[in-house]
Amino acid sequence: MEKKRHTFSGGLGFVLAAAGSAVGLGNIWRFPYLAAKHGGGIFLLVYIVLVFTFGYSLMTAENAIGRRSGKSSLDAFASLNKKWGFVGIIATVIPCIILPYYDVIGGWVLRYFLAYITGGAAQAAGDTYFTDMLGSPMVLLIGQTVFTLLVVLVLLRGVQKGVERVSVILMPILVLLAIGISIYSITLPGAIEGVKYFFIPNFEHFSISSVLAAMGQMFYSLSLAMGIMIAYGSYLPKDSPLEKNVSRIELFDTLIAVIAGLMIIPAVFAFSDGDSSALNKGPGLMFQTLPKVFNDMPMSNIIGAAFFFLVFAAALTSAISIMETIVACVCDHFGIARTKAIMIVGVAAWLVSFLPALGYSVLSDVKILKFDILDFMDFITNAVLMPICAFLVCMFVTFGIGTKVIEDEVCISGSFKRKRLFEVMIKFIAPVFVCAILVSSVLESFGVIAF
Repeated sequence: MEKKRHTFSGGLGFVLAAAGSAVGLGNIWRFPYLAAKHGGGIFLLVYIVLVFTFGYSLMTAENAIGRRSGKSSLDAFASLNKKWGFVGIIATVIPCIILPYYDVIGGWVLRYFLAYITGGAAQAAGDTYFTDMLGSPMVLLIGQTVFTLLVVLVLLRGVQKGVERVSVILMPILVLLAIGISIYSITLPGAIEGVKYFFIPNFEHFSISSVLAAMGQMFYSLSLAMGIMIAYGSYLPKDSPLEKNVSRIELFDTLIAVIAGLMIIPAVFAFSDGDSSALNKGPGLMFQTLPKVFNDMPMSNIIGAAFFFLVFAAALTSAISIMETIVACVCDHFGIARTKAIMIVGVAAWLVSFLPALGYSVLSDVKILKFDILDFMDFITNAVLMPICAFLVCMFVTFGIGTKVIEDEVCISGSFKRKRLFEVMIKFIAPVFVCAILVSSVLESFGVIAF
C-alpha cells in the first residue's frame, strides 16, 4: 500500500483534469444533435441554467465527498457512513462498464484521424467506410489496443505527471482547435442561419422534452454519478477552493459545448441547405455525416485531421479519468500498489473490450434486450445506473451525512456563495430531476418516446 496519496498540484491542474473528463465524446456528438433537434437557442439556454444549478450541486457534493473522505468512490461513502457503502459499489461498477467500450470508440477515432492525415478524406466520406470499419475485427482490435496502451502509459506517470500534465497540455490545444474549426465553420456559405438557430432562443420550441433532453445531456457531460468527481476530489488539496474550482469546470464544459455546437451545427446547416434533421444522433453524426461535410470543404484533409485530433484529445482525457477512477478504487480498497493496479485494470479493460469491438462483426448475432453489445453497455450505464447513482448521492448527502458535512468541507478552503442553492437542489429538486432522467432515458432507449 502506498504511504502517501497522490494529489493534484493545485486548482488549475484539478480543473483541467476534471474538465478533460467532462469534455468527452458526448459534448461533440450528442450536444449538437440535441441542440439542433430541440430548438437550438432555447435548448442552449435551458442547458446553461441546468448546468449552473443542478449540475453545480451534484458536482459540489461529489467533489466534497471525495475530499472529505480522502477515498475513491468504492470506499468514500462507507468511510463517512458505513450503512451507505452500497452506493460506492454502484458508483464503481459504472466506470468498469464504460471503460471497455470507450476504448473501442477511441480506436474508431484513431482510425479516422489516420485516414485524414494520409489524405483519405474522400474514402472517409464514403457511404460504407464506417460500416466496413465496424465489420473488420482486426482493424478494431488494433485501434482499441493502441488507445488502451496510451491511456495506461499516461496513468503510469502518476496523477500530477500523468493525468494532470496530459490535461494541462491537451485541453488548451483542444480549445484552440475547436475555436479554429468553429470560425471556419461559421464562415461557410449558408452557415449563418445555423448560427442564428443555435444562439437565438425561440420560446415556441420550448417543451418538457427539450428540458429533459438538456437535463440528460448536462448530467452525462459533467461526468456525474460515475465516481470520477469523487476520485478527483480526493486528490484535491485542502487549501484549494472547492466551490471556485467547480465553477471553473462548469464554465469550461459549457464553453466547449457551445464551441462544439458552433463547429458542427453551422457546417451541417450549410451542407444540408438549412435542414437541421441532417444532424444524426450519436456516432452517425461524427463518423458518417461530418466526413461528408468535410469532403465538400477546401482543405478537407487538414480540416478533417484537425477535427479528429480534437475528438481524440477529448476521448483520451475522458478515458484517462474513467480508468483513473477504477485504479484509485483498486488501490484504496485492496491496498495494491498503483503500478500493479494500473496493469491489472488495463489488461482487464482490454480483454473485456473485445466484446464491444467484435459486436458488429463476429458477435453481431449477440443481442441483449435488442441492443448490440456496445449499445447495451452504453444503455445500462447512461440510462439506468448513472441516474440511480445520482439519486442515491442526493439521498446520502441529505439523510446519510447531512448537508452540513458537505458545507463544512467546502468552507475549509473558501466561501460557499451558493450554499442555499445547493441545499434546495440536493434535497428537493435534484432527486426529482434524476428520476425524470431515469424514466425518460429508459423510455427513449426502447423507442417509447423520442428525444
